[in-house]
Amino acid sequence: MNRRLVGVAAALALIALAAVGAAAANPALLITGYDTATVEAVDGETGETLATVEVRVADGFVKRYVGLSATDDLPAGEGMLFVHGEAAERAYVMRDMAFALDIVFADADGTVTTVHEAAPESPPLTRYEGTGRYVLEVPRGWSERHGVGPGDRLVIDRE
Repeated sequence: MNRRLVGVAAALALIALAAVGAAAANPALLITGYDTATVEAVDGETGETLATVEVRVADGFVKRYVGLSATDDLPAGEGMLFVHGEAAERAYVMRDMAFALDIVFADADGTVTTVHEAAPESPPLTRYEGTGRYVLEVPRGWSERHGVGPGDRLVIDRE
């Protein structure tokens, strides 16, 4: 009986080790789903709507780490909103990305502080830096097409 228990414990330990290894190699396996939201970009001076985008919300460590790296493409009108606890200096990279993005940093009240155009690359990865509580990733060129830049605002409607 004792040998059987040792064998079962060893098998369970191997399964757990394999699961941890799989999650470390592909953290996207830990994500069961995303909340969604609508983000409206508003002109900082006139209050006029510039664009609206439907986003997946990355509001936990693993979701922020994985980001869009487990995504093959990003249709127009879609994006990802990274939500942090407070506004701070942040840096984002294009880890395992298959397509180019605009990376839009916004402070705690949604005011856009920085916009970067980012392309997929191999290591070493470029650090796209900005100050923000929110970071919006949308298809590259979205910000320019819609005239979104520093001083404009992101209005977030979480569902």
